[in-house]
Formats: sequence, C-alpha cells, structure tokens
Amino acid sequence: MLAAAGAHGSSLDIPTLLIVAVSLATLLGLFLILAWAQQREVRALAWWGSAYLIGASSMAMWNTSTPALDMPRAVPEALTFLACGMIWSGVRLFHGRRITPLGTCGGALGWLIVNLFTALQVGSVTRIALATSVVAAYTFVIAFELWRERRKSMFSRFAAFVVPSLHAAIFLMPIGIRALLPAFAPAWITLLALEAIIYGVGTAFIVLLMVKDHHVHIYRHAATTDALTGLLNRRAFMEHARDLCAVRGRRREPVTLLMFDLDKFKSINDTYGHGVGDDVLRIFGQIAGSSMRATDIVARLGGEEFAAILPGDMEVAHKVAERVRTNFEVAGKVVGEYAIGGTVSIGAATSHAAVTDVDALINRADEALYKAKRNGRNRVEAADDLPAPESADLEERGKIAYFPIRKRAARRTQAATA
Repeated sequence: MLAAAGAHGSSLDIPTLLIVAVSLATLLGLFLILAWAQQREVRALAWWGSAYLIGASSMAMWNTSTPALDMPRAVPEALTFLACGMIWSGVRLFHGRRITPLGTCGGALGWLIVNLFTALQVGSVTRIALATSVVAAYTFVIAFELWRERRKSMFSRFAAFVVPSLHAAIFLMPIGIRALLPAFAPAWITLLALEAIIYGVGTAFIVLLMVKDHHVHIYRHAATTDALTGLLNRRAFMEHARDLCAVRGRRREPVTLLMFDLDKFKSINDTYGHGVGDDVLRIFGQIAGSSMRATDIVARLGGEEFAAILPGDMEVAHKVAERVRTNFEVAGKVVGEYAIGGTVSIGAATSHAAVTDVDALINRADEALYKAKRNGRNRVEAADDLPAPESADLEERGKIAYFPIRKRAARRTQAATA
C-alpha cells in the first residue's frame, strides 16, 4: 500500500523503510511474546506480541516483488487491520473488559469485502483514504480505551492517550494531501512510513509501561489492603487518617473517629470455627465499606477490630455509625447455615482542633467503645466532645502510640468476661 503510493519522487527508498519496519516489528513482537511467557497472567501481552508479528508479516508481503504465495493485494492489507484490531482487543483484555470478535476482525473483513465487490486501484486516492481511515479509527478507539482507564498513573495515562491520538491524526493527513496537494504526496508517504516505524516502537514501550503500572498497582494494593476483608490495613489507615486530619485542621473543621468491635467474636470462633469467623469478618467489612460515604476512610486494624475516620462532627458520625450497626445486625443474623446473631459495638470521638496525634484520638474512641461494651453491646457510645489533647506529656503520648493494640485487647478481654 505504502510502497505503491510512494515509489516515485521519494528521497528515501520505501522498500528499504519497509524492511526496517518488518525487522523492528518482528523483534518487538518476539519481545512481547517472551514477556508474556514470563508473565502468563497478563494475557494481553500475547495479543500484542501476536499483533506485531502479524503486522510484520503483512509488511513483508507488501515488500516482496515475487511472493511465495499468489494472493490478492487486499490480503496483506487486511492483515494490517487485523493487527490493529488485536492491539485494541489486547488493551480491552488488559483492563478487564470484554473482547468483541467483530471489533477485532471487523476492519479486516470489511476491507476484504470491499475489495471483493469493488475495483480499488492500487495507489488511488480512494484506496489510500479508506485504508488510512480504518487504521486511524482503530487507533482512536485504542486511545479512548487507554484514557478511560483511571487506575493508571496520570503520566502513563496521558502518554498512552496522546501517542495513539497523534498517530491517528498523522495517518489521516495523506487523505487531504493526496487530494489537494498531489505534488507533496510522495514525500508525505515517506514521512508517514517513518512515523509508522517510530509509532510501532513507541507503542511497544507504552504497553510495557502499562504492564509495569499494573504490577505497581497490584503491589501497592497488597501492601495497603487487608487480605480478608478488602479494607485498608492499619498502616494505610494511619497514613490516610493523618492526611485527612491535616487537611481538616488547616480548614479548622472537625473529624470524628469510629472504633468498631464485633461482639462476642471469640465465642463465635470457638463455637462455629475460624472459617465461620472469617465469614463474619468479611460480611462486616462489606457492610462497613458499603455503609460509609465516599469521603470516609475505613480499615481493619486487626482481629475483630475495625476503625473509620470521617470528615464531620459527632452528629454526622453517629448517623453513619448507626447505619453500620443496624445493617450489620441484619446481615449478621445468619452466616451460612448458622444463626450467629452477630452485632457490633461502636465508640466515637470527635476533635474540633487540629489533630496531631491520631493515636490519641483512637484512644478516646476506644474508651467510648469500652463503654458501649459495658452498657450492653450492640450500641454506639460517644466520647466527650473535646479536642484531642495537645499538651500531653511526650513520654506518655509515646506509650499510647506504642501500645494501643495491647491495651485495647486487654480491655476487650475484660469486657468479654464482664
């Protein structure tokens, strides 16, 4: 297609450029296939590698003066469109979306059908316009798929969107140049061939960057998430809580911390087994996550102990806490085939002053939780609505920060035996 269009009047030899393009596409395709062999869970790498190899085959067919197989000119061009469709499908597969066979093969099948029933002269404006439009359409939808994926870093998301969009725009330019400025067409075809080579290399690096971002996301999620409930773990909760407290402190707005403890959880484990106990924890994690607002931060601190920090005062937090409590009371009645009757006790503490010690706020909410346990469980109790202590002795504050879990665990034991 390109060779026929730019064989005359070009300062660079198009067949030579095609040989370079075939070699690069083959190497990149083999590289991506090798990457897939090492990371079998990323199936999109196999699609992308295969697409590069198919594209290399189609360009080799263009550049062969005496092909081994006698086939219509439309076949290698259709293979190019199939390669574009496979790259698009690989992007969809990589982001967990459904692959559509018609979308993958539609460009290639449509090209074969058009060439079967119409006589498109090789190198004609109509043929070039139709071919470049198909490639540009695939490239635009690839750019759209990359842009709509919001889990990537903004840098890779921006690069992955801009590069295909720029390539699609450049690929459409020969249509107008061929029709309006025919004298510049051969030179532009040469430039287009060079741009296609650069884009092929750039696309390979982009997909590898996407895979890297994917693994970073997995590792970050594993490092900050409780594996059983899917909520944040303690370390991630403390980081997010400090950030929220800093923002609210600068605005002189209150924050409220909620402490949750599942009632008689040790008895559930002893009676029904740890498998059922894990199911109860999962159910509460789902209830807590779905009952919170988007601005609330909820986590599992350990065992049956959960925490949440909310932007707002005690009135707002009490409504959220009651929603969690009542929803879990319903969801925890029966777990599997067992009538568990699970409930949760909740303690809440609000600070209207800037919070510089999240552990101190946790300690106040935990005191309120201990009060809820003593007063009959399955209830919400609020600590005195006072700012978090700012003038506490540094040594004592260090003890609170270092031993919060041990002290709370001791109080749980006392409450459970009371």
